[in-house]
Amino acid sequence: MRAFSYEKVADPAAAAARAAEVEGAKFLAGGTNLLDLMKLEIETPVHLIDVNGLGLDEVTETEDGGLRIGTLVTNTALSADERVRRDYPVLTRAIAAGASGQLRNKATTGGNLLQRTRCPYFYDTAMPCNKREPGSGCGALTEGAFSRQLGVIGTSDNCIATHPSDMAVAMRVLDATVETVTPNGMTRRIPLEEFHLLPGDTPQEENALMPGELITHVTLPAPVGGTQKYHKARDRASYAFALVSVALIRQPDGSGRVALGGVAPKPWRSDEADAELPNGARAVMAHLLEGARPTEENAFKITLAERALAAMLAEE
Repeated sequence: MRAFSYEKVADPAAAAARAAEVEGAKFLAGGTNLLDLMKLEIETPVHLIDVNGLGLDEVTETEDGGLRIGTLVTNTALSADERVRRDYPVLTRAIAAGASGQLRNKATTGGNLLQRTRCPYFYDTAMPCNKREPGSGCGALTEGAFSRQLGVIGTSDNCIATHPSDMAVAMRVLDATVETVTPNGMTRRIPLEEFHLLPGDTPQEENALMPGELITHVTLPAPVGGTQKYHKARDRASYAFALVSVALIRQPDGSGRVALGGVAPKPWRSDEADAELPNGARAVMAHLLEGARPTEENAFKITLAERALAAMLAEE
């Protein structure tokens, strides 16, 4: 791990301003992803800004009946919140499917959205990776590469990494919005649909935040009801990232919403696919995974996603 300086700040606006002022600064909250990356020298911040004392650790109700979740609310606290368990059970189930109890106790809401890919080529500094070192190439696309866990849609010739979050998939099916403060003290609201970026020619740019911008809250709209489920297919029963995950909200009339994890650089959902839900899993996936570009190793994910959704629908 390389040397770095450290400070605490008084409020969110001061944190954002300070991060923009110091080139190479990073925010420190739970640190469950950042510290690991620093030890591997994948992340090399020169300055850490501790945001744990900013009071952004509460879940409050909004005027329209939704919830406003502070960026520092831990995954454990969020999944256990009575209002989340009652009105947004898909979120509780998704969070419980991720990581381990110890990590969920430390990991924060904002940090979960910002966690970086678990692609093995991103983590192996001896291999090329356009996310880690722009222009070096994508190790996962070289001959004989291991790509079983990687993306099948939304990828590019420069990167096929997936976003690892379970929580984000549930947030996406719930139409969450990310609230931020910018270095000049202004606030922004970014729909989660627009928050995570596709790799294109710039896979190192993973989200819509500007330099120094700090997530302060994530807002959920009023509950939509329905039957809410989360299914995660993985290589072992716990402490493993998704090969495919499915977040489902199903209404009594057969309509609903579907979001996928484990298949793309961001939680994957489309209105056209949602509209096909009354017609079954095959019709949904024909739209949701249209244009997929799997490798030989991960082509099974397309079938797995369809069968996972079909099984969830058959349970009703």
